[in-house]
Amino acid sequence: MSRPKPDDRSDNVEKLQEAVQNTIENMEEAEKTLSNDDLSEKDRQAVTHKNQRREESIKGMRAEIQDEANNQ
Repeated sequence: MSRPKPDDRSDNVEKLQEAVQNTIENMEEAEKTLSNDDLSEKDRQAVTHKNQRREESIKGMRAEIQDEANNQ
């Protein structure tokens, strides 16, 4: 019978920080897209809402980073 891999959380903070950075970069690219005059109002709203969800995601990841850092 095979055993599950042990839970290796040693690099969780690093992975989470990388995910935060990637999300911030995605938000910045989306902001650049908003400056495009050809963008429809519907697309503008979609980009804006997506960035709002990204902000919430970043808050959650930062809280998780704090938890992980406190548990190391």
